[in-house]
Amino acid sequence: MDVEAWKAISASAAIFMSALATSFAQARIGSAGAGAIAEKPEVAGMIIALEALPELMVVLGFVIAAMILTMK
Repeated sequence: MDVEAWKAISASAAIFMSALATSFAQARIGSAGAGAIAEKPEVAGMIIALEALPELMVVLGFVIAAMILTMK
């Protein structure tokens, strides 16, 4: 395989693994957050923020993939 193929494989792996980690984290946060909101509705804002925080991992995975693809 040539260098371009390895770049494509590693870029897709960066996005895939960050998306997989994000989905795992959001599943855990969502289920725990639903229970927390049921008991204390005033924590809803914090739970929403905690649910959105793992999305940063996907954005960073995309940035890494873009850096890999643009390397010379």
